[in-house]
Amino acid sequence: MSLGPVMLDIEGLALSPADRDLLREPAVGGVILFSRNFQSVDQVTDLVSEIRALRSPPLLVAVDHEGGRVQRFREGFTVMPPMRHIGREYDRDRESGLAAARQAGWLIASELRAVGIDLCFAPCVDLDWGISEIIGNRSFHRKPDVVSELAEAFARGLRSAGMAAVAKHFPGHGAVVADSHLRLPVDRRGYGLILDDMRPYERMMNTGVLAGVMLAHIIYWEIDNMPAGFSAYWIQRELRSRLGFGGAVFCDDLSMKATASYGSMAERARLSLDAGCDMILVCNDRDAAHQAVDALNDYSNPLSLVRLARLHGTGQMLRESLLASDEWQEANTLFAKWSARPELELNA
Repeated sequence: MSLGPVMLDIEGLALSPADRDLLREPAVGGVILFSRNFQSVDQVTDLVSEIRALRSPPLLVAVDHEGGRVQRFREGFTVMPPMRHIGREYDRDRESGLAAARQAGWLIASELRAVGIDLCFAPCVDLDWGISEIIGNRSFHRKPDVVSELAEAFARGLRSAGMAAVAKHFPGHGAVVADSHLRLPVDRRGYGLILDDMRPYERMMNTGVLAGVMLAHIIYWEIDNMPAGFSAYWIQRELRSRLGFGGAVFCDDLSMKATASYGSMAERARLSLDAGCDMILVCNDRDAAHQAVDALNDYSNPLSLVRLARLHGTGQMLRESLLASDEWQEANTLFAKWSARPELELNA
């Protein structure tokens, strides 16, 4: 059975019979895990193995694990600092900052691959315009050239540990105040300014380190009246045509309130896929997940199947071997120290 276009969540620490039934539906292609799904390293390893054993090829297993505020697994994992710390290190010493970005990608991916997870939905390449409620210190920096360099280094670190990079939130989430989890933001900047936000994506595509992109639930009013995740303009004209991106395109969680005015969950799912997304997320709403799955069980896009298949993780070091390695010891020491630092403002 091939991978379907829906990634959804599960409720607990192990699969329930209802979870198993839903994950076997043809429209399902992946599972995203949350903090509620994590109790210990051993438990989450068993959970991922359960999920992967359900289907062939196995479902994609993902987690938001950027560091800082956005790190779902903590006990038994290195607690990562916000990526702004790496931006500060770059300002102090460019080569040291780039090395830290690569180390961060390698460390995050290595620890997640050791428990079988495919993707961590990172890096966040939004520019830190000092405006966004939800981005803030998740951003490496406010300068597009610096974000571009650091994001590429981070992606190379991910890839060296067997994990693909999925950059977010295209074309850019850093210049709006509103949190799209709660309401629909509107970015009123002109196209020329938004080009800065897209430069990190362009560099990562040109250097071949980007396998996936996640779209923002934002309307860029001067360019298109649809949120990016429902916009053929942003997906087809900008990502596919102008930038030449051939990887997987994810629509962010359709259960976010930013998308609520665009119809039922089935209608939102179709709208996103018709615009050009390869996979949609439907989280924290089991009824909505069923609606999307029921509506899409006959959906097939051969190009999407190829793009999604490339996202499975490769290689998997035994956790004991990883923790004993010099590379892990060095990276763990560095980022544990950084995580304990007080937050400072990033010099632009």
